Amino acid sequence: MRDHDCIAFLQRYLPYLGLRWPGYRKVRRTVCKRLARRLRALNLENLSDYGNLLLTDPMEQAHFDTLCRIPISRFYRGRKVFDLLGESYLPCLAQEAAERSAAEVRTWCAGSASGEEPYSLKLIWEVKVQRLYPALRLSIVATDVDPHMLERAKAASYRPGSLKDLPPPLKENGFESRDGSYCLRPEFKDGITFLCQDIRKEAPEGSFDLVLCRNLAFTYFETDIQCDVFARLERHLRPGGFLMIGAHESLPATQTIFHRDDRLPIYRKY
Repeated sequence: MRDHDCIAFLQRYLPYLGLRWPGYRKVRRTVCKRLARRLRALNLENLSDYGNLLLTDPMEQAHFDTLCRIPISRFYRGRKVFDLLGESYLPCLAQEAAERSAAEVRTWCAGSASGEEPYSLKLIWEVKVQRLYPALRLSIVATDVDPHMLERAKAASYRPGSLKDLPPPLKENGFESRDGSYCLRPEFKDGITFLCQDIRKEAPEGSFDLVLCRNLAFTYFETDIQCDVFARLERHLRPGGFLMIGAHESLPATQTIFHRDDRLPIYRKY
């Protein structure tokens, strides 16, 4: 499959799924390889034939959607982000929760892939924050559309490369080395719930103090769906809570009640 043929195909057919081509520019080869395998599986000669199938077969449209998922994830991805979470944002939320006599700080990780992001939060909380607020617990709901990724997250066993950015104290406290893999210690799974959900259509119940939706909705989704997702995120974030998005993302222009941190794409709801 030639690169320019795949680019033309994605530019034409991604919008049928509510996805935007610019978000896929740098990761297109991953999708193109999957498309090539799909054509072989269906005994189709070219992308034109596959495009015709997409236009008439809702089941294949759903399958194409799975081919377009980009689950890039690792522990502590974006070191500055997680450093500030541990040094500033989580202690701030913990202090506010203690002042209103709450039992927990609630967090939602949207697009959690194989679990590195929610587990990074849990490690930070247990190692850096919990001792300051022993009466509080961190509750995390981690959602992803891919059930296979969620099964990997629940297994919590990772290759060394996934931990390359993790600070040594967190790695030493949180993992046991087994047969070339790093397995998360059971106590760091406590308080984390994994749910199979599509953020384009649904959200976990309740309100949250912190919502992470990084490198997902505001990278890959078309503008109308971005606005729908943002409205969903906003509804589930309590006043005073924080929303974190990707370093190269921006919120839809419709947002009016959030203040952005000058250092990072972290927004506080007022």
